Amino acid sequence: METSKDLDLFRRQMAKKHRVTCLSNSDLLKIYHENLPKKSGKGRPSLFALERLLIKRPMRSLSGVVNVSVLTKPYPCPGKCIFCPTQKNIPKSYLAKEPAVQRAILNKFDPYQQVWTRLLSLKETGHPIDKTEIRIIGGTWSYYPKKYQEWFIAECFRACNEFGGRKITNYELRITNLRKEQNKNERAKCRVVSLAVETRPDYINTQEIKWMRELGITKVELGVQTVDDKILNLNQRGHGVQEIIEATRLLKNAGFKVSYQMMPNLYGSTLKKDLAVFKEIFTNPDFKPDFLKIYPLALVKNTQLYNLYQQGKFKPYSEKELTKLLIEIKKIIPRWIRVERIIRDIPSNEIVEGGSKILNLRAMVVTQMNKQGVTCQCIRCREVGARYDPKEKLYLFRENYTASGGQEIFLTFENKEHTKLLGLLRLRLHNQEGGNLLPENSGAIVRELHVFGQMTQITHGGKTSINSNQHKGLGKKLITEAEKIAKKFGYKKIAVISAIGARPYYRKLGYKLQNTYMVKSLN
Repeated sequence: METSKDLDLFRRQMAKKHRVTCLSNSDLLKIYHENLPKKSGKGRPSLFALERLLIKRPMRSLSGVVNVSVLTKPYPCPGKCIFCPTQKNIPKSYLAKEPAVQRAILNKFDPYQQVWTRLLSLKETGHPIDKTEIRIIGGTWSYYPKKYQEWFIAECFRACNEFGGRKITNYELRITNLRKEQNKNERAKCRVVSLAVETRPDYINTQEIKWMRELGITKVELGVQTVDDKILNLNQRGHGVQEIIEATRLLKNAGFKVSYQMMPNLYGSTLKKDLAVFKEIFTNPDFKPDFLKIYPLALVKNTQLYNLYQQGKFKPYSEKELTKLLIEIKKIIPRWIRVERIIRDIPSNEIVEGGSKILNLRAMVVTQMNKQGVTCQCIRCREVGARYDPKEKLYLFRENYTASGGQEIFLTFENKEHTKLLGLLRLRLHNQEGGNLLPENSGAIVRELHVFGQMTQITHGGKTSINSNQHKGLGKKLITEAEKIAKKFGYKKIAVISAIGARPYYRKLGYKLQNTYMVKSLN
């Protein structure tokens, strides 16, 4: 099967066989996965060809999970940043015309509706939705009332648990129990395998970390912007570099994956200063984030910075300058950082003249780097994606580095040339208590386990896809290696900051739930 004509023929054959008028793309994939053999035959296309033709925007599930962004309701923000826009009835720092915001407005900022709508969209475009990363966005999460936070996340879980069944949106019926929905999600069709929130560094403390774990959060995006105290002060961030350092340390010790949101072109900065800031967070042990979102400053109206621009006191980087800066940053990114984004989805008509309006900035940067013969070594640029070859030999690599007062051990399965990354594990070794959350003698904690490639369904009858390296034992091998390393260092236990939906996987490997972590004895 190579053309749309072949696909139409296959669709008619299956519709006739199953005695229905028409089958959607997701229906065809389900039929193939459940009933057809892996080998091609007459009227039976190869899995690779079928998925290639049926899935729209395949990148959405090529990292092994699908991402669902959910926006909180408009709520006051404690920050007074001069670059943040403020629009009526929209969470601060967001704009009404951004895609994720438009989905939230359409669903009246209802978390259940937002999750359900997004899952339906993914399913109808051919993507499996078994492994879902929920990303909660909108202002400063830690500033929202605790009752609202608990309800919001419980509703996200409930939407995943009920998806595909009867949709209940009547508020009178929605007295949601968080713990109950979390327990249900361990057996649900759509499991939450990562739960992320974005917040400010100065709102991270031991109590906040404990609360986040009770909610099921596994990843925190910190609005860092820069690690230059003078520039932070000029932009009225309300905190300094020390708060960033402390927040990073506390989060890593408790096992969280840490993402930095960085903003080149802040008021008072320069191209030279911005490059120096990125070099600092890559090399200084006080920082070293696991993930990175580069959001170049977008100059928009309704901000204090726009007033400075009108007075001639601020000038945005040109597109040429910004592209050159991003290339220099990508040249020096360590192999253990994943650059998730390098541009925000802000519509170009919202950006003031003089600011960069390129929405496909990442693609342009990659094109320029290819012309220069240089490559980025970040995790995302090395992910295997659709390039999986089951015959290619894999190698286990290990890289050690010091960060935030602990030892980080970065394990990967890659090809010999380091151009295809198939799986990774982050193991942290430290002697601190991790916010009094980790069980005694378990200073060894797995902060991340991820197998890349086209997502393979969890509830798939044990079958694996010839087009994906998921469910082929790489995760188990990485965990086994991490256990060996922890035992060698003298640790009696090892913990995993498992997402709710991933708990059954770790139970199969001998782990038990303890204090919101999955824990295993190494004796």
